Amino acid sequence: MITIILFIAILGVLIFVHELGHFVTARRNGVKADEFGFGFPPRMAGFVRDEATGKFKFVWGNKDIESKHTVYSINWIPLGGFVKIKGEDGSGVAEPDSFAAKKAWPRIKILAAGVVMNLVFAWFAISLSLMIGAPEAIDYNAGTDVPGSKIQISQIMPGSPAERAGLKIGDEIVRSSDGHVIFGNISDFQNFNKDNRNKEVAFNIKRGDETILIKAVPEEKDGQGVIGVSLVQTVVVKYPVYQAVWKGAIAVYDLTILILVSLGVILAGIFTGHGVGADVSGPIGIAILTKQVAALGFVHILQFAAMLSINLAIINALPIPALDGGRILFILIEKIKGSPISQKAEQSMHTVGFMLLILLMIAVTLRDVFKFIK
Repeated sequence: MITIILFIAILGVLIFVHELGHFVTARRNGVKADEFGFGFPPRMAGFVRDEATGKFKFVWGNKDIESKHTVYSINWIPLGGFVKIKGEDGSGVAEPDSFAAKKAWPRIKILAAGVVMNLVFAWFAISLSLMIGAPEAIDYNAGTDVPGSKIQISQIMPGSPAERAGLKIGDEIVRSSDGHVIFGNISDFQNFNKDNRNKEVAFNIKRGDETILIKAVPEEKDGQGVIGVSLVQTVVVKYPVYQAVWKGAIAVYDLTILILVSLGVILAGIFTGHGVGADVSGPIGIAILTKQVAALGFVHILQFAAMLSINLAIINALPIPALDGGRILFILIEKIKGSPISQKAEQSMHTVGFMLLILLMIAVTLRDVFKFIK
């Protein structure tokens, strides 16, 4: 239950931040927002400025509200938020406070603002984690002991002894179960597995606040004992505000490039017939990852939320109908063409794009379910 609440909270914050970007930019560019809501409809309650007195008044239920002011609402489905921008559907061209009445550049700014806000949120989350103190890989030889450092798992190979034993990314490998061998560096662990190849070994790992006993059989490969993990030696580092903000910006840039490259590989795989790839996750996969990250602590949750926020920004920026990037593409085509695209044709394309995205989400979710059952 805690995992579900945390998952909904993280996803809700990311969606809310995205919609807040659209709302604020629309208002700054003279476009009316009919409603800005926390959560998804139906509406529970809200408040709107009274046109006669200028004071805010409460409204209850999901009834239609005609007002020249924005309705700020709380809705029954507690997941993110939404903004209803006047004229976003192409109506109200003759009204100056309508989205459809604005020139191309203000419309592009309004549509792009959600993406920008998700990147800004990622910057904030990573910067905050660096101020609190975040684990950072240290560039030492595998056999170097560093006071306060940890040996952590950064990758687990599919079908490996580590996967079968239940090891997770982020686990800290501490010592052999009898306490005779303490793993002060990566080489200690590698040598332990080499000395015990093809034998069952037991060692203690730390996962969040828990210490867990894990048993595995290192497989012999090229004279080594391999359990199928990649390791990294980390140490918790805190930065002052000015350094954390700068390093946070660099981290967002690096992660954005990394995700773009990964997305390119996935798309190339689809078009060359190699499939989507095993690392794509839907809501269920993300929820499972949320549970794993939550066990590692608040700093890891912040960094995980930042990565999801960057993913959300990139996906929304894609030039696909129904997404912000697709809507921007239609505006650019309008500028090149010199006249607006038929509203009927554009709406049809957005509807098709939305349906395809829903089908893709269902397919990825089903694959997550089958992986989880397996």
